[in-house]
Amino acid sequence: MHPIFLQLGPLTIRWYGVMAAVGFLLAAALITLNRKRAGMSENQASTLTFIAIICGVTGARIFYVMENWSTQFRGNFPEVFRIDHGGLVFYGGFFLAMAGIITYCRMAKLDMIRVMDVFTPGLALGHAVGRIGCFLNGCCFGKITHSWLGVHYPEGSGPAMRFAEAPVHPVQLYEAGGNILLTVFLLILLRRSGRGITMAAYMVLYGALRFGDEFFRGDYHYNELWLGIFTPGQVIGLLLIPAGIFILIHFVRKHGQQNHQIDH
Repeated sequence: MHPIFLQLGPLTIRWYGVMAAVGFLLAAALITLNRKRAGMSENQASTLTFIAIICGVTGARIFYVMENWSTQFRGNFPEVFRIDHGGLVFYGGFFLAMAGIITYCRMAKLDMIRVMDVFTPGLALGHAVGRIGCFLNGCCFGKITHSWLGVHYPEGSGPAMRFAEAPVHPVQLYEAGGNILLTVFLLILLRRSGRGITMAAYMVLYGALRFGDEFFRGDYHYNELWLGIFTPGQVIGLLLIPAGIFILIHFVRKHGQQNHQIDH
């Protein structure tokens, strides 16, 4: 695992940036493919995707910089803009992208809930590819493990320096695999369920996936944990799960009532 994809003289292309770009392209393709389920035109779908990507990257970077300002960015302000070096916090991007989508939907008079339904499979797929980029970059790494799943990072990398080159859990790949399965499930749900259910299912299932996966993370220091136990990602995951369940119950009941009215 090496962070450099290609070196052309002074130009360095990193795996993290390559995989992030691939993730965005796949997410955009999936959203465009399913756009009609939210009544979006091709132009609206591409505009919304662009807004979501810009807001997502911006929010993810802002959260990362806030979390690591004292250790990585104080006295090195230009590094704030080097996204290709890694350093995005998914939840920061998720919330700012949601704000951008909501704003555009109101302006374009689109069904915001159904748009969210269409976006969630693309979000899960793009996130999966991005996590593979994290694995290649050596960020968001796992704790030491002596199981056959353990991976060795090269000398000088973050995981190797933290754990003396011991094998660590490939937590990035755990989450990538979970997101790929989630993508498949959400696509099935999008085609077979009513309004709002796909979005709510994503909140519950991704919250649970992230909460479980974070137990294997090894890149956090003790003072970064809530109550000395939970990572920031786990805390947000614990908030997403009940919120998603509440929304899911609401839309399942609403869908059931509509079906009952049609039957009568």
